[in-house]
Amino acid sequence: MSSFNNKTVLVTGGASGIGRLMGIKALEAGAANLVVWDIDEQAMQALKHEQKAYTDHIHTFHVDISDPQQIEKSSQEVLNRLGTIDILVNNAGVVTGKEFSKQSKEEIQQTIDINIAGVMHTTHAFLPAMIEQQSGHIVNISSAISLMANPGMSVYAGSKWAVTGWSESLRLELEAINKNLRVTTVQPSYINTGMFEGVKAPLLTPMLEPNAIAEAIIKAVKKNKIVLRKPFMVKLTPFLKGILPGRLFDFIAGRLFKVYASMNSFKGRTSND
Repeated sequence: MSSFNNKTVLVTGGASGIGRLMGIKALEAGAANLVVWDIDEQAMQALKHEQKAYTDHIHTFHVDISDPQQIEKSSQEVLNRLGTIDILVNNAGVVTGKEFSKQSKEEIQQTIDINIAGVMHTTHAFLPAMIEQQSGHIVNISSAISLMANPGMSVYAGSKWAVTGWSESLRLELEAINKNLRVTTVQPSYINTGMFEGVKAPLLTPMLEPNAIAEAIIKAVKKNKIVLRKPFMVKLTPFLKGILPGRLFDFIAGRLFKVYASMNSFKGRTSND
């Protein structure tokens, strides 16, 4: 069992959405320090103002994780000020809901830089200290879409497939070094925040409420879970893909469960939800 008590926790994209909720819940679970990386300075200051009981325990840094130089500079500042990060939550991410042929080169590159490279560079910056202290927990927020395909989010899906493959490989590497170096891969379906505004949840796969999934992630870390998949239908996806012919899976996912039409009404973030 992992504990948040007296630990230093860093959450990327931690000023809003489930990142904000996970940070607050980490403090409520006894974390000594919450480090928030985000590009929204106003939201970070609002977090500190609203969480008056934890103001002295919240440390905010303006970091764009698409920029490796910012990651390197800020990580060194964090390590010098607060020491080793005990629990790293790679939460920051972006989505562009368009067919691949309609995405710009800039949109494709941004998704890669934030969702893949940013996650890896952030982890790479803090991992040596974790290895040296022989303990640490890395939480990678991937997606249920890393288990299957979906029209209208091909670049996002590709980025999350990459995160899942890297995250699971990293777990095996770290376990070979020390059993106290842990990795949890989180694969949620659509979460009811501004990021996926307008999507239509597939049949039997309801939109996840932010507070509920944030609480589930905190519990998964405490229990040292390897993988967290929510809601229940996401857990069935690898099994169904494994036993069904591709066209039959497409029929069930696309025609019956309407997964492949879920992005048709996508609008995306219109606020700092």
